[in-house]
Amino acid sequence: MRWLLTICVALLAGFAGAAGWSLSGLGDSRTREYLLAHPDVLPEAIAVLEQQQQQTRIAPLRAQLERPFPGAVLGNPQGAVTLVAFSDYACGFCRRSMDDVAALIAANPDLKVVLREYPILSPASGDAAQMALAAAAQGRYAAFHDAMFRLGPPSPESIAAAAKTAGVTGAGTDDPAIRQELQANAALAAQLGINGTPAWIVGDRMLNGAVGAEALGEAIAAARGATT
Repeated sequence: MRWLLTICVALLAGFAGAAGWSLSGLGDSRTREYLLAHPDVLPEAIAVLEQQQQQTRIAPLRAQLERPFPGAVLGNPQGAVTLVAFSDYACGFCRRSMDDVAALIAANPDLKVVLREYPILSPASGDAAQMALAAAAQGRYAAFHDAMFRLGPPSPESIAAAAKTAGVTGAGTDDPAIRQELQANAALAAQLGINGTPAWIVGDRMLNGAVGAEALGEAIAAARGATT
């Protein structure tokens, strides 16, 4: 129980600094009393601290995050609001989020969706990601992206079928620029603390998992408001 109280005190102290609360002068005993009397502040404190940490991690990486591999973008390539998605073709939650992204693009004409291929679930994920980036270089990224997810988990057969459906040739999959992109995406994920897919970055916020169109839409609206 003492370790939990220690964490709570640290969180409250951090929240006090983040939110500008005037709690200076509170000793440990009074902090403990405050926490016991107002346990409802802890979720809010945790949320504020997490948001602060996200902003700190995202800010220095924003330009790199929002700059797509040439062609690996959905929606409006010149959009004023950017949604960054770390995705793996073997990820069922990524597949489930496809329709959410399509709905968000339809509802937000100023939305640019930057796809960062992050193949971490299987060797075939890497093969699919390489083909996707080759498709981007051929101007067929959106078609391949859609077909790959629709055809199921990545395998030599499904990758070949998705490429055929999208009109993509296998040429270019061994391009050094593709390997460099995948390495850069892995490095970005590590710096942001991303270890699963899908992961989303929009504005100063990071969301993890298949959070749904509503949560993503709220984050998009908040980012749009911050830029106007």
